[in-house]
Amino acid sequence: MSSLRTRLLVALLGAVLLAGVVASAATYHGARAEVGAMLDEEMRQVALSLRDHAVLDVSRLAPGRGDPDQRVVVQIWDPRGVTVYLSNAASPLPLSRTPGFSDLTHEGRHWRMFTARSGPQTIQVAQSTSVRTELAAAAALRLLVPILAVLPLLAGLVWLILDRGLAPLARVARAVGTRSPASLEPLPADRLPGEVRPLVDALNGLLARLGDALAVQRRFAADAAHELRTPLTALALQIQLAERAKSDAERAAALARLKEGVKRASRLVQQLLALARLEPEAAETPFAPVALDALVLSVVEDLAPVAAARPVTLAATRLDQVEAQGNEDALRLLLANLLDNALRYALPGGRVEARAFRRGAEAVLEVADDGPGVPAEERGRVFDRFYRVPGTDAPGSGLGLAIARQVADLHHGRIELDDGLGGRGLTARVVLPAAPTP
Repeated sequence: MSSLRTRLLVALLGAVLLAGVVASAATYHGARAEVGAMLDEEMRQVALSLRDHAVLDVSRLAPGRGDPDQRVVVQIWDPRGVTVYLSNAASPLPLSRTPGFSDLTHEGRHWRMFTARSGPQTIQVAQSTSVRTELAAAAALRLLVPILAVLPLLAGLVWLILDRGLAPLARVARAVGTRSPASLEPLPADRLPGEVRPLVDALNGLLARLGDALAVQRRFAADAAHELRTPLTALALQIQLAERAKSDAERAAALARLKEGVKRASRLVQQLLALARLEPEAAETPFAPVALDALVLSVVEDLAPVAAARPVTLAATRLDQVEAQGNEDALRLLLANLLDNALRYALPGGRVEARAFRRGAEAVLEVADDGPGVPAEERGRVFDRFYRVPGTDAPGSGLGLAIARQVADLHHGRIELDDGLGGRGLTARVVLPAAPTP
């Protein structure tokens, strides 16, 4: 596993070493230029000191003996171009006719030369460029050696700095690693640097969402267990009654009750599963424009047999061309639950109407009936799960309106309850943001 500390240490030390190499190279070139300028001035001073004697009596100058410590070569030429003095035993360098500094190559060696006139004589002071290079390299090395020597100390300091800098990450990792699966309390965010704080805030946000999701699942499991206990117990009793039946008529009646019980249990399970799929943390609903008028016609057509069996008149009485941005399957579930709820509570011979229309920037779905309705003081509670208005005889689980409101919340809409047809019954009005008109 790659260590962030190791990677940062290698990167920082590499950067320091690279900077040292670059600085050394720059120092070498700078030292070479400075050493060259200094040695040029030294050669010029030597030449000028000899020139000040006007015409030199070279007979009184002893020829050089090739001293290896001698850094410069001095030559004196007479007007005829003959070497009258050479400071060492090496072969004389070519005569330069141009006063001042010049560069030349002689017998495979490179030289830097200064030429000065002294009356009829010519004075030349030369120096090998290899000497200059050695002096510049020595000067640069003297600067590079301290950098290399301090590199291990610098590595230790960088390691300590990184260790202290990454300590908050280590604390966060320990805090997360020591937690149990059920421990979803926020991580401590005090005394954290600005670079680590966003990570901890994101983790705390995730823990909060996980807590909400787990609470939803626990609530759903508790609700499902509570609500399924009664129908399952009833089914068990009905099975026992069918087994104990002494005649075909009793057995047929028991099986009919058992069949109705299975239907009620099946409907309850379907609604529970629909509610679970619509939880905010579990629903990933891709939104697209949905034609509400076409949706109303489709759902009304699907429930027409149910209405005919009541018998109840089911009709779509107002259909404007209006679209809402949403998930068609979820909106179909919403409308189906509202219509099914109205049909189950409607009195025989009653009427249920479905509508879809635009109201300003809003798209509206309405389901109205002329049944017993819901008292005004109870309308705030009918959206609670499993809540049923006291005295209600119609079969149901108390989940229809809860599912409808869940779908409306997912679509950033709302459900309003009002009086129904002819001042009786109930009108459930779903208000959604309308899609832009093409």
